[in-house]
Amino acid sequence: MRVDFFGKSLSGSLTIPSGIVTTATSIIQYFFDCVPEVGVITTKSIGLHPRAGYREPVLSQYAPGCFVNAVGLTNPGAHESVKLLGALRVPADRFLLTSIFGGSVEEFVEVARLLAPVSDGLELNLSCPHAKGYGMAMGQDPELVREIVAAVKAAVSIPVIPKLTPNTPDIGVIARAALDAGADGLCAINTVGPGYTSAHGHAVLSNGAGGISGKGVLPIGLKCVREIAAVASVPIIGCGGVSSADDVRAYRDAGASVVGVGSALVGMTTREIGDYVTRLVNDLASGANDAEGCIHYGTDMRFRPVTLVENERVCDDIHLLKFDRKVDVEAGEFLFLWIPGLGEKPFSALDDDPFTLAVIDVGEFTHALMHLPAGTQAFVRGPHGIPVYPGAATRRFCVAGGTGLAAVYQIARDHGNAEIFTGARTAERLYYLAQCRAVAEVHVATDDGSAGYHGYVTELLRQRLQGMSPEERASLVFYNCGPKPMVHAAEAVQREFCPPDRIFSAIDYLTKCGVGICGACAAPDGRRLCVDGPFLSAGSGNAVD
Repeated sequence: MRVDFFGKSLSGSLTIPSGIVTTATSIIQYFFDCVPEVGVITTKSIGLHPRAGYREPVLSQYAPGCFVNAVGLTNPGAHESVKLLGALRVPADRFLLTSIFGGSVEEFVEVARLLAPVSDGLELNLSCPHAKGYGMAMGQDPELVREIVAAVKAAVSIPVIPKLTPNTPDIGVIARAALDAGADGLCAINTVGPGYTSAHGHAVLSNGAGGISGKGVLPIGLKCVREIAAVASVPIIGCGGVSSADDVRAYRDAGASVVGVGSALVGMTTREIGDYVTRLVNDLASGANDAEGCIHYGTDMRFRPVTLVENERVCDDIHLLKFDRKVDVEAGEFLFLWIPGLGEKPFSALDDDPFTLAVIDVGEFTHALMHLPAGTQAFVRGPHGIPVYPGAATRRFCVAGGTGLAAVYQIARDHGNAEIFTGARTAERLYYLAQCRAVAEVHVATDDGSAGYHGYVTELLRQRLQGMSPEERASLVFYNCGPKPMVHAAEAVQREFCPPDRIFSAIDYLTKCGVGICGACAAPDGRRLCVDGPFLSAGSGNAVD
C-alpha cells in the first residue's frame, strides 16, 4: 500500500523502529532490495562518537511478545556512519530515516550536519528511557525540545522528525513544542519505562532496567498518537506494540500515516520477516487479520541454572568448562551462558551431556571464565539458532578453528559419516581430539608442525580434496566454524572443488540478543547469524564475508 511521504511515493507504509533489526547497513540494504512493504527504513540511533553500549544481557522477555531492553545506544559514531550510510543504494520509492541523538543541542546539530547528506530525513531521539543524559532526559522538557528541534532545522534542509517519549504527563505539550520549532513530522512512541525484570533473584539486564516494548505497550502508543494528532497536522509515524493488521488500523485511526513494527519480529528469520509483512499488507488490503499467526510468541528467553563442576586448563588462554547437567541442544544450535553481575555470551556446546564449553580468553567475560571456581552457579538460555540436518546420503567435512570445534563436533557426532579438520597454532592448543576420533576421521594441522600437518588446516583440507575423485567429492557437504580469516580461507578452498550451495559457514560475528532483534550479528548479505544461522549457506545470496 503506497503512501506519499515528504515528496516520495513510497512502496509501503510500514517502518521498523530505530534499534530493531535494521541496525546494520547490510540488513538495511537487504530490506531496500527485497522487502518493499517497508517503505521507511529507520536506522539505529547515531551519536557523535562511537558508543559500545551496555554489556549483555541487553534484552529480556517478561511475557510472550513483551520485552524490556537496554542496548545503550550502541553505534559506530557519526563519522563512520556517514561512510556506511553513504554506500547504501536507496531506491526512489524508499525513505532512509536516520535516527540521531546527542548530549547537548550542539551535539545534535553537529551529528545532523554530518548525516543529512546521506539521509532522506532525520529522526531526533528525544525518548530513549535508559541512557543517562540522552533521549528521554531531554524529551521531557518542552523548552529543550523546542531548542533542539529549532537548532537542527536551522542546520539542515531535509525533514526533521522528533521521536517523542510516552513517559511524560502530556505528550501533546511536547508535540506542540516540537511543532512550534519547525518539526516536519513526529514519531511516537519509544519504549515505556524504564522497567525491570529478574531471574533467579538477579536483575537480568546488565543496566538493571530498560525500556518496555512489545504487545503490552499498544494501548499507550495509541493514546499518545491520538493526543499528538489532536495538535498536529504533520505526518505521524506511530509505533509501539504492533503485531497485527488490526493494530495497524488502530494506529491509522489514531492519526498515523506510517506505522512501525518492532518487537513482533523477535525470533523471525529474514525470510519469515518478509512473509510476515507481506501477509500484514495483504490483511490490510482484504480486511483480514491473520498475519499475527506468524509471530514467534513461543520464543523462550528464560534462564536455567547450571553449576560448574570442573574448569580444565588446556593452555593459558583455553579452558574447558564442564557443568553438572545435560542441556537440550541440537547440532548447529547455540546457548547463552549468563553470570549475573558479569554478563552473558553465546557459545556452541562442546558437549551437551554433561554441558561442556570450550572457552578462549578474548575479553572481559571469557577472561573471568578462566578463573571461575568449581561450584559456581551460572545460568543458560536457549537453545537458539537453526539446527543442522544434513542429508543422509551426504558426507560431512567439518572444518574448525579455535572454539569452532564445538559446533562441528556435534555435527559429526550426531549425524556421522564425517571427517573433522581442526587446526591450531601449536599442539598445546588442541583439545577434545579423543572424543572427535571416536565419532569421525580427524585431520590435525598446527602452524608450527608440533602436531599433525605442518601448516594451516585449510592447506590440509586442499590436499584431502585433491586426493578425492569427482564422484567422491559430489557427496560432500562442508561445515566451517571459527575465526573469520580461517572460515574465509576454508570456503575459498571448498569453492575450488564444490558448488557454494554445499558450503555452510559460521563466523564468530558479535551476537548480543540471540533472537534477531539487535542486528549485531549481521552478515554482509543482510542475514543475521543468530536466527538465519549460525551456519549460513554460501549459496544463499552473497558469500559469507
